[in-house]
Amino acid sequence: MRSFLIRIVLCCSQLLLIGGCVTKPVALTNDNLFHDELFAAPTDLVSAESIFQLSPSMQQFLDREIRKQSRIHSDQRALYMALYDEGKLQLRYDASYTRNASDTFESRSGNCLSLVIMTAAFAKAMGLTTSYQKVFLEEEWSRAGELYFASEHVNVVLGQKRLKLYNDSTGPETMVVDFLQRGEAANLRSIEIDENTIVAMFMNNRAAEALVRKDYNQAYWSARAAIQADDQFAAAYNTLGVIYMQRNYHEQGYRALSTALILNPKNLVTMSNMVQALNNLNRVAEASQLSQRLLDLQPHPPFHFFQLGLAAMNKNDFVAAKAMFQRELKRAPDYHEFHFWLGLAHFRLGELADAEKELNLAKQNSINQKDYALYAAKLNYLNALNVNQ
Repeated sequence: MRSFLIRIVLCCSQLLLIGGCVTKPVALTNDNLFHDELFAAPTDLVSAESIFQLSPSMQQFLDREIRKQSRIHSDQRALYMALYDEGKLQLRYDASYTRNASDTFESRSGNCLSLVIMTAAFAKAMGLTTSYQKVFLEEEWSRAGELYFASEHVNVVLGQKRLKLYNDSTGPETMVVDFLQRGEAANLRSIEIDENTIVAMFMNNRAAEALVRKDYNQAYWSARAAIQADDQFAAAYNTLGVIYMQRNYHEQGYRALSTALILNPKNLVTMSNMVQALNNLNRVAEASQLSQRLLDLQPHPPFHFFQLGLAAMNKNDFVAAKAMFQRELKRAPDYHEFHFWLGLAHFRLGELADAEKELNLAKQNSINQKDYALYAAKLNYLNALNVNQ
């Protein structure tokens, strides 16, 4: 089975510091990069203009709830309190789909990028300045079948009203809005990113989500839109390369990945996909050389011990499987699927108390309703066994 790696934005950091350096834009010639003739026309492609649009119900919420808070607090705090502190929206975190501002508001759910976009949309309507920052954290990985995703972390900074001639004494000049608890993050490096990069991240997420559904036409047009939004966003070229390779357009995939490496030569995600692209083109010596370089840089890639654990489970070697899943959990202690499979290994070994503990952790750390329901069902089954014993 072929495995591909994609970089997306699912999560946001809790705290940030301004820092880092700004890299100079790389001059690119994207000739022969897009091949529209290979894909059917898109049926559900969100326009960049609509990502931050307020719906009528959002405008009503702004007028009734946020404006009410503005009489007491700074505009930034009023927005935050109305959306998150008051609990009126009862927002759910859902990493399964990246929504625009209005869809996030209507569904009351979204991943962190969706929540950043919704917050920024309200801030814009209030006349507040908005900026965005990417925070450099240890990569978090997830998977869907043969696709492996490395998530990035962004948040939104709310500034003063445009053309405001005085300082608001009821609140700070700027306010960072973020959504996931990351612990003490004061020493983490971060850089400001443009709004067109946020748009590119949104489109790239949509492309990745379409890939999971094997909707290659939609994936292509979304990745294309991501590159058009920000032609310096390397992750979108990587995603485009994966889309081409999934459709067996190997030369096109190689060119897209080559562009991604021009923008980010040391990116392990793109390098891993490039090994596969070179093998697809029978450039075996180059693939072997790059594969060895990857091995030197990263002897145990993400999911390495997890895959060993799955292989051990298939051989009914549950002791070895348990050890491998535990090793993977040391690297990613909050990833739900590792807890789930460790729970299964405990169950097969008759260690029911440990199995229940791990399944509970899998449920608590699940990032969408589908996984939550699966883990809850397994827990119910385990509880029924305990009752009958």
